[in-house]
Amino acid sequence: MDILVQPLNRVIRATPGANLLDALRAAQIPMSYSCLSGRCGICRCRVLDGEVLDGGREQQRPLDGMDGAVLACQTYVTEACTIEVPAPEEAVVHRARVARASVVAIEPLAADIRRLLLKVANPIAFSPGQYAQIALTPQHSRPYCMANLPGDDLLEFHVQLMPKGRVSSYIAEQLKVGDKVKVSGPLGAAYLRQQNAGPMLCVAGGTGLAPVLSVVRGAVAAGMRNPIHLYLGLRSPRDLYGLAWLDHLRSTHPALKVHVVMASGADPATQRRGLVTQAIEQDHTHLRGWSAYLCGSPPMVETTTLLALGKGMEAAHIHAEAFYMQGD
Repeated sequence: MDILVQPLNRVIRATPGANLLDALRAAQIPMSYSCLSGRCGICRCRVLDGEVLDGGREQQRPLDGMDGAVLACQTYVTEACTIEVPAPEEAVVHRARVARASVVAIEPLAADIRRLLLKVANPIAFSPGQYAQIALTPQHSRPYCMANLPGDDLLEFHVQLMPKGRVSSYIAEQLKVGDKVKVSGPLGAAYLRQQNAGPMLCVAGGTGLAPVLSVVRGAVAAGMRNPIHLYLGLRSPRDLYGLAWLDHLRSTHPALKVHVVMASGADPATQRRGLVTQAIEQDHTHLRGWSAYLCGSPPMVETTTLLALGKGMEAAHIHAEAFYMQGD
């Protein structure tokens, strides 16, 4: 049966019941993938016409803002269809793997936030904005986003300490420098797209600053000249961290503007009071031609996604990672 692949406008052939990712790879269509199990979300594409058997629906998070989104590795072709894949130049292939690592440092960043630095025996390839699953013990495992750049000597993670949080409490109270852990990844589809030359909207809620830092650091390292508006949304001053890193990035990338937005206790001289969506609404009449990187709580990601769509941003240019609580 025929599969029309957009935007390449190519027709490829597949047998009934064929796995969509296998069919795309067999036809040498550039396509991002990693874990091949439906966990990482990287092989996301869109069904424009026709029917497919979507085996990954339950594994997808509902905030991608894209109608017809499927995971190619979990999708099977049942009839002629039209599939929209990401732009070929943005395809990334980082095969997911498990690496052993040792704890180098556990440092306070704010009252309830810790910086975890890991030395990996064999470096893990990833794209800025992705995350990894960290297994501290067989009973203590959770995904965290990298804040560093690919190729750095250490992996950097920012951990929000949660009340009665099982994993975060273990990090705060029991994990020690020198302990051995396992890192699995990379995962996540909210990675930096270097080919988009338009303005970038980066929105971080709390420790969502970690992947946003990685994205902005990646843009600077790649020599991208895009205007970047970074909105950091916090509950109160006790959650504030990372200003020195942001100041350094502003000094190296003059087109970066940083907006610190606090729900309460904002310093009117340097911060704004309210929600990030309110600040974005005030600052931008439209977002046509922009791309977005949204990282934080599900309500923040959802409301910012809806705002961006309402201001003309294309759904395909919204790259979001919602931080779901998983028995922290």
